[in-house]
Amino acid sequence: MSLATRTAGRRPANGPATGRPRRWAAAVAGAALLASAVVLTAPAGATTAAGPVDFATRCVPPPIAGIPPINGTTTAEITVDNAAPQVGDVVTVTYRVAKPAASNPVDLALPADIMTPTGKVTLGGAQSGGLAVTGPKKNPPVPGKGEFPPFSMSGTFTVAAAGSITLSPGDYNIHTSYIMELDTPCTVSAPPAPVSRTIVATERPGTGERAVSLATASGKPGERVTVTGSGFTPLADITVAGRAGAAETADKLTFKADSAGAFTARLRVNDKATTGIVAYEGPSWTADKGAGPAAYTVVDDTPLPRNSQKLTASVTAGTLSMTQAGDAVQLSAVDFGTGGAAAGDLQKVTVKDFRGGPAGWSLTGKVTDFTGPGGRIDAGALSWTPACTTKAGSPSTCVPGSAGAVGTGGATLASAPDGAVTGGEFTVDAKLSLNVPAFTTPGSYAGVLTLTLT
Repeated sequence: MSLATRTAGRRPANGPATGRPRRWAAAVAGAALLASAVVLTAPAGATTAAGPVDFATRCVPPPIAGIPPINGTTTAEITVDNAAPQVGDVVTVTYRVAKPAASNPVDLALPADIMTPTGKVTLGGAQSGGLAVTGPKKNPPVPGKGEFPPFSMSGTFTVAAAGSITLSPGDYNIHTSYIMELDTPCTVSAPPAPVSRTIVATERPGTGERAVSLATASGKPGERVTVTGSGFTPLADITVAGRAGAAETADKLTFKADSAGAFTARLRVNDKATTGIVAYEGPSWTADKGAGPAAYTVVDDTPLPRNSQKLTASVTAGTLSMTQAGDAVQLSAVDFGTGGAAAGDLQKVTVKDFRGGPAGWSLTGKVTDFTGPGGRIDAGALSWTPACTTKAGSPSTCVPGSAGAVGTGGATLASAPDGAVTGGEFTVDAKLSLNVPAFTTPGSYAGVLTLTLT
């Protein structure tokens, strides 16, 4: 069993910028039905295409039908309401299945408006992940053993990165509510399916990576330093201020950014304790709206008393990081025909915040669907009850996230709030529970839980 770990960084709260948030992937092994072993899975890559696509599909009729799985071909197309979004825009995606691989598995005719489709769209390229889509409970009558009619499903996602983002049709399920509640899950035989749509996202003007730099790294008390900033919101109110460790000094200046989100200002620095200079939008500094601190030293030229020596010590800012005790979790087995909760414990995560600034942190997680021989168990079936402890002496206090479903949209595992001084060491874990439907096909089901620290 293996785990691929991905990282992306966040600017430390004290010290120079170091990149984008750190992302760690943690595997949550699926429910081992009938004591089967669990295998870690991960999504594969995609190829570029456009328009309707055909892909091999394996559909599993309800057990009551008494017929084997159907290996067929699905014809589908992905469309969007905005093919050229900016980062931060919400895009509506429509997944239309023009020709399902499955058909009515029984001789009994199905009346109108008893079918509810759900599915998944796979994102690739500049932004990866899965998008859940759902359709209305609407269909024409379906004769016994007749082909299922076309249907459409839709969902939304927020553009998180600039570049080409590919969209491929994924697994889908046809749920019928007539006499009995039955599902016909259809999975992509050789995932991912071909790319049906590609959109090109661009950065929103003036809201890129905020940055601040100084013309000089030191000066005497009362001297002005030239501060240059970029990546801020155009025409936003900007405050440039001195920082003495984690505390803001009285040396500050407020003005507006230009139409490109940039600025140049000259700040007079009087406080001899100054260690850096920050810039931010809004009433106070936050990691989301600020940049810096850029290191700055006030050269104290005050004459020393006769026969004395000035002693200076410095404290170096560290980073925000996390480690996990392992990369796999074996959930308990459940019985075919009964279903229920497959339980387990998240591998413990240690968060170390050694930045020495005012910014807190947030640890979130999201999970893929659990896939196996019987199709899939929806990601929304996984829930957790988070817990966290704070190491004695830490300036911050860890707060566990709320108990509930994790899903593909994600949930908060733990966090620490912003404050005048933050930092410390924290241990985070959670009780896990996967709600396995009764009569789920026996076998091994696996999903991937990705943890993100920001």
